[in-house]
Amino acid sequence: MTITASAPPPTKQKGTARPKRLTRFGQNWWIYVFLLPTFLGYGAYTVYPLVASWWYALLDWPGFAMSGEFVGFENFERLLTDDQFWNAFGKSLLFLVIAVPARVGLALLLALWLNSKKTPFPGFFRTLFFLPVVTTGAIIGIVFTLLLDANGPISLGLVWAGITETPTNFVANAGTSLYAGIAVWVWKWLGITMIYWLAALQTVPQDVHEAAMLDGANGRKEFWHVTLPLLVPFLVIITLIDTVSALNVFDLMHTLTGGGPAFSSEVIEIFIYRAAFAATVPQLGYASAAAVLFGLLTVIIAVAQAVGVRWARKQMGSGS
Repeated sequence: MTITASAPPPTKQKGTARPKRLTRFGQNWWIYVFLLPTFLGYGAYTVYPLVASWWYALLDWPGFAMSGEFVGFENFERLLTDDQFWNAFGKSLLFLVIAVPARVGLALLLALWLNSKKTPFPGFFRTLFFLPVVTTGAIIGIVFTLLLDANGPISLGLVWAGITETPTNFVANAGTSLYAGIAVWVWKWLGITMIYWLAALQTVPQDVHEAAMLDGANGRKEFWHVTLPLLVPFLVIITLIDTVSALNVFDLMHTLTGGGPAFSSEVIEIFIYRAAFAATVPQLGYASAAAVLFGLLTVIIAVAQAVGVRWARKQMGSGS
């Protein structure tokens, strides 16, 4: 028997082979040429303003001069004692607490109805409820300013139905302006959350529904004890997504109420805009400090979203 020894694998000589990344870049350099405008735009309109706002927050800068005076953390100290800032902060939290559960819950009910085989024309209704999502928030704010006026159809309809005694301008009333904004925001974005829930419902196996029905469970029991537990990971993800979305309501609230009357619907975004651009003497440094604190709040929610999504994925992975 003849034994032949296999040749040893060739060894790479140092310096003879170019790194793979440099090789890929050399072969596909033209791709980065097309991406260059995006990189420049993102850097100029996102990265630079983000970094600059941290520096401006340390300045006393009215905006008329070329540069401001360095004051350190005085703007942040002033914010902590500003009642209007805390009013805006409280309105933003109240907006989150009411609007997010309403949007998530109503969208789930709507998705369950559209996912039912008994619902007629489901495609038509999905399109109908999704249309407000693709409409600009500023346009919706202007339109609802007219609809919610004292002489608008909503106010007159409530008087005709006997729900209210006199016509009410809901966006000009300090007691209803914020809640009017919440209702309009939920209506506008209900369609996208509905799509999330419809996608989540497709992950529930059909045999699970059939097994529950064979065990004698009616529709309500089947939802609470079978469907809903399977949707909990999706509930976490959808709630966190809607929470981040609820922090970006400037265009809608600014055109709908402008933060008034008497700051009753002024969220943090409108407070920042008013301090930077709408004041008699602009306070760009002070507004930047408020924007930094608002950004930190957004980062905290984003971190919570990342943790929640990771937990939800583990739950979905362990359940599969």
